[in-house]
Amino acid sequence: MKNIQSIKVLGMGCKTCHTQYENVKKAISNLNLDIKVEYITDIEKVMEYGVMSMPGIVINEEVVSTGKLLKPKDIIKLMEK
Repeated sequence: MKNIQSIKVLGMGCKTCHTQYENVKKAISNLNLDIKVEYITDIEKVMEYGVMSMPGIVINEEVVSTGKLLKPKDIIKLMEK
């Protein structure tokens, strides 16, 4: 597993985006990691990442997923890349 400094969920505050945020927190919990997850709903901050479809996941300032609601196991796979 790579050294993960930060994880951000980008969204508009909708149910799907909030579920993505909760799934990211579950994935981190399943791995017994102590990483703070930031939930960003400010559209200007979201646009800084160039994300056009929500929800988005950013790991260590790199966009790794957009427009898909991922299950915790799929998020773990992204974290392992």
